[in-house]
Amino acid sequence: MTSDTDELARPGRSRAGTAVAATGAVLLGSLALQPVFATLAWVPPVALAVLAVGFGGVALRTGAARLTERAPGLNAPARVLVPIGQLVLVLVVLTTVFAPTDAFAGLVPTPSSLGDLAGLLGDGADEVQEQGTPALPLTGLVALTTVFVALIALAVDLLAVAARQPALGGLGLLVLYCVPVSTVTGDVAPISFAAPAAGFAVLLWADQRGRLVEGARAGSGSALGTGTLPALRTGVVALVAGLLLPVVVPTLSEGSLAAGLGGSGTGNGLGTALDPVAEMAGQLTRPDPIDLFRLDASVPDPGYLRSVALDQYTADRGWGLTNLNGTESIADDATLAPLTGGQTARPVTATVTVLEHDDVFMPVLYSPLAVQLDDGDAEDWRFDADARTVFGRDTTTAGLTYRISAQQPEPSVEQLDAAPDSPADADAMERYTQLPDLDPSVTDLARELTDPDQAPYQRALAVQRYFTDDANDFIYSLSTTPGTTGDDLVDFLRLKRGYCEQYAGAMAVLVRAAGVPARVVLGYTPGQEQEDGTRLVTTDDAHAWVEAWFSGLGWIPFDPTPIAANRAVDLPWAPRTDATEDTTVDPVTPQVEAPVPAAPTAELDRDDEAVPSAAPLTRSGPDLRPWLTGGVGALLLLGLAALPFAARRRRRSARLADGRPGALWDELLDTATDLRIDLPGTTTSRQLSRQLAERLSGAEPAAVAAVRSLALAQERAVYGPPGAGAERDPALAGALQTVRRAMLRSVSRSQRLQAAVWPASTLGAALRWLAEHTPGRPRPA
Repeated sequence: MTSDTDELARPGRSRAGTAVAATGAVLLGSLALQPVFATLAWVPPVALAVLAVGFGGVALRTGAARLTERAPGLNAPARVLVPIGQLVLVLVVLTTVFAPTDAFAGLVPTPSSLGDLAGLLGDGADEVQEQGTPALPLTGLVALTTVFVALIALAVDLLAVAARQPALGGLGLLVLYCVPVSTVTGDVAPISFAAPAAGFAVLLWADQRGRLVEGARAGSGSALGTGTLPALRTGVVALVAGLLLPVVVPTLSEGSLAAGLGGSGTGNGLGTALDPVAEMAGQLTRPDPIDLFRLDASVPDPGYLRSVALDQYTADRGWGLTNLNGTESIADDATLAPLTGGQTARPVTATVTVLEHDDVFMPVLYSPLAVQLDDGDAEDWRFDADARTVFGRDTTTAGLTYRISAQQPEPSVEQLDAAPDSPADADAMERYTQLPDLDPSVTDLARELTDPDQAPYQRALAVQRYFTDDANDFIYSLSTTPGTTGDDLVDFLRLKRGYCEQYAGAMAVLVRAAGVPARVVLGYTPGQEQEDGTRLVTTDDAHAWVEAWFSGLGWIPFDPTPIAANRAVDLPWAPRTDATEDTTVDPVTPQVEAPVPAAPTAELDRDDEAVPSAAPLTRSGPDLRPWLTGGVGALLLLGLAALPFAARRRRRSARLADGRPGALWDELLDTATDLRIDLPGTTTSRQLSRQLAERLSGAEPAAVAAVRSLALAQERAVYGPPGAGAERDPALAGALQTVRRAMLRSVSRSQRLQAAVWPASTLGAALRWLAEHTPGRPRPA
């Protein structure tokens, strides 16, 4: 059999090509992650790590082979040290790219740099929780992705080179493919299928090439001759299948890397946290309010308290949160969100004392400049400047007291009216005007309400007036009226009944349809003033409203919901019909004849205009199940399906390595069994060779001579003197390969495929083993 030293030496020659092929396959497969990220900034570190595994493995195995030639006793340790060395090279890449400051020469890891790297990977685990797809390529998330792909590259390298099973390396590419399938909303980009399929084609080619190289050394022919075309053909089929699969493969409805920020509502209106979703239909209850926090502001009318902005609308789920940039903590930035130049503003400060509020989103005043905590670690609180959102890393607002200083925008009508349209390629236009295909009635309404020649402010104001004008008969209700169109937005605009979530969501869609950037914001109205001058904010004060973007001014709030005058925030640039009392319609006594359905399971619960979820959010750690569940299940199924193939290949390799006539003859018989070639089991080797020769004589003269030589060698081994069958003849191995190729060409393609995937000889051997080892049954002779 092949010695361990030969196995180590082989990568320095032919197996080096397999290692390079495996590296290229993983690089191709990693492109499946392209739809998961917003930019390609993740590609360079991932590529460096994969190259370190692949080419580092070639160098390490070559060195280990030379070492074992001089000291054969070190063979086993040398083989174990190769993957360990590859991991060390990956660690060097990670240190160089992500934590060079404390590393020796910016390259060699030190205890300090390892600590920095561990902290960065911890940040990446948090960012998995916080990000949706397409994710921002934040440093921690990119570092975690690099480790993930490097481990897959190491697994593929071990399967392809060390275990000499390149085709099985395709399981690693399947794991890469499962990431976008599990996390990307809607249709998965073709590259997520095509890239792993192309990588698998490379592995198939390497697998076929490796077998042909070994066959050529045994005298069976050229390494690049027969068999290369079938391998390439199989690769093309895999690639075409990868391009066609997106048509039929389903995807998850969420676009999150993990569970995401926020809780999960239960539809009862009880809760002390916000869920970052705004649906276009639902029903609420009105329980007793819960005191959330006390607000002590420097002005009598402090305005809205923002918690989180929702930037993505989908027809089936309403408004949701995609990404938050978690690289900056509130402790690192002395000026969090200053207003743009030229905008009128007023300074406001406030102290917030938390009572029952328990959320990862921290309510803050508009345009906060600084947030200071009386207790708690400010490093645990991050700020996304674009979303104007403060959110916690593994912490919540429970028990906090914090102070806010802010610049509240007070734009004049003249300033807003003078704001021009943003350029089409501006980030705000590209990101905050995106909409799915809308029902024609929605786009027709947007065209009816607005004129493209109007200023952006006039378009946004016209949409708000549509909801706040009493003549349009919109009713505030704790439930939406059941519709019949199957589109919740269309039903709300037609039946004109709902709560703040529907008002804000519908206005933001119409403003975007009119060409003005817009988003939905969740937070709180400032609550009721108390005798001591502070304000008490309860669950009744949770609210949703709209922000529209104006060039040179930034985000400006609009509120289309007809809430009570004593709770409404005064917006001089966006006046509305003020209500003198709370005109909320109770869902128990609807004002329409159609019955109101039972409350659906909603991700965002509301009490009055409230947006609380049912329970405080706790985050015990990253939930990576969406990344792994599909991959693990697919790996198990493929692993079980691949067992007969792997066992058959292992047996073939062992017999070829044995090289004695009996082993080669057994391999010939098993090949005939796999290909469903009927050979009577009671005939002699000479009779069997004659039957095979008759089958192959028409097109394979060389195969006829080869099968006869194998039969004669088997006869000498069986009937000759003792020891006659113990000798190895390299020519016999070549003869077997010649006969095997001829047998493969003599059967149909379906027979060849069945023989490769589900070999009958292996299954028969397994059944015989079970029969022999099953208690209470007679063993076959």
